[in-house]
Amino acid sequence: MKRLLIYFLLLTSFFANAQKKNKDITLPEGNEAFAEKKYTDAEADYRISQSKFPKKAIASYNLGNSIYRQKQAAEAKFQFAKAIKVAKSKADKHKAFHNLGNCLMTEKNYESAVEAYKNALRNNPNDEETRYNFALAKKMLENNPPKSEDDKNKNKDKNKDKKEDKKDQDNKDKNDKDKDKNDQKKEGDKDKDQQDKNNNNGQPKPQPGGISKERIQNMLDAVNNEEKKIQDKVNQQKVRVNPKKPEKDW
Repeated sequence: MKRLLIYFLLLTSFFANAQKKNKDITLPEGNEAFAEKKYTDAEADYRISQSKFPKKAIASYNLGNSIYRQKQAAEAKFQFAKAIKVAKSKADKHKAFHNLGNCLMTEKNYESAVEAYKNALRNNPNDEETRYNFALAKKMLENNPPKSEDDKNKNKDKNKDKKEDKKDQDNKDKNDKDKDKNDQKKEGDKDKDQQDKNNNNGQPKPQPGGISKERIQNMLDAVNNEEKKIQDKVNQQKVRVNPKKPEKDW
């Protein structure tokens, strides 16, 4: 009897541990953090819950909500897509599609948002909020129709032409500017040549020092002639005086 009681207690303990192991304790913690608007903490708890229970839609759905509240709609929509994939009830799918539509509206992807809200209504056609968002998305899509491939190619070609025209205009402006500089330089050289010609009266152009080679040569010749005259005069005086050489004292 005692042995049977021991076996019963062991079996009870085993099932209790198994139930504890399968229990998601991080999901409620994430919910508490979310309620307190601690969205970063909630995100961490939901990620743990999602990793332990990947087949439960609630973790991905709540994770998407916490990321969306952090203004990361592009990332949140992937979590809602995961929730849609594993959701088993229409209620869960409705909520995930609805919030996926909200993310797409934030990204101004109105065409995909219309489809998301439409799928949400298929799972719950009585939700007034979803019906309102669906109508709003359709209105925004009408006012902002998606561009076709032809329109995209036309815009691409148009932008390309604009860039090429701007490049051609820049090259033209540069060439005109260089031409103006060259013309101004030529005009300046022409004026300088004319001025030099007028100043020299048709005489040879002076060297950078300001004196022509011919004038320098004439000056040298004049100096040499003057030195020669002086030397000749000195020689004549020597011949005329002819001083006697004194005797040396012994």
